[in-house]
Amino acid sequence: MTVPILSVKDVCASYDISRVLFGVSFDISPGQFVTLLGRNGMGRTTSVNSLMGLHRIDSGSIQFQGRDVTTWRPHQIARLGVGLVPEGRHIFGNLTVKENLLASARAGKDGRWNLDAVYRLFPRLAERASNMGSNLSGGEQQMLAIGRALMTNPSLLVLDEATEGLAPKVRGEIWRCLNELKKTGLSILVIDKNISPLLLLADRHYIIEKGLIVWSGSSDELRANPSLIESYVGVQ
Repeated sequence: MTVPILSVKDVCASYDISRVLFGVSFDISPGQFVTLLGRNGMGRTTSVNSLMGLHRIDSGSIQFQGRDVTTWRPHQIARLGVGLVPEGRHIFGNLTVKENLLASARAGKDGRWNLDAVYRLFPRLAERASNMGSNLSGGEQQMLAIGRALMTNPSLLVLDEATEGLAPKVRGEIWRCLNELKKTGLSILVIDKNISPLLLLADRHYIIEKGLIVWSGSSDELRANPSLIESYVGVQ
């Protein structure tokens, strides 16, 4: 039996007195591409923030690579091998593309990702290497955010709203990138509302509704049940 690289078990989380997560559980196996689907306000980002140590949970457990990281700080979880591409990107606008990438550089276990590797994945970043982060387009900023996360040489890449607000052509470039990353054996967790490409890329989907995982299954199973997408994600 394959041991999950990430195991989230019965996680409950709140903001002040308002409970947001009510026992969320999901697993990601090594090399697996997984999505967390649902409408806005259902607990997707809180789940990501919880597993990254950015939001302290009320109860439950989070294990990464066999280690209990439930109470770990964000920098400790990142060093263990989780790379986050946050909603809103949060790149350094006052640094160049190259400086943004080097700021997060970490050799990791195999050192696969360095400047040259990121530039091969995103040639546009190589062309804009000396440009300030604040001068990039939204699509370029998202590429930079992904590249910055890869420079930490993660074992798991987490993308919160991977293509939100991007033009169709740029979204296609992001999906191409994620497909290439999947081929390398990198474990990936994606939150996004663009379901069609995820049905082609992902191995498994989890749907969250009001802080609970209400369904999980493969792309084939989700494709065979379009009413699930309409009911829980809000698209047809």
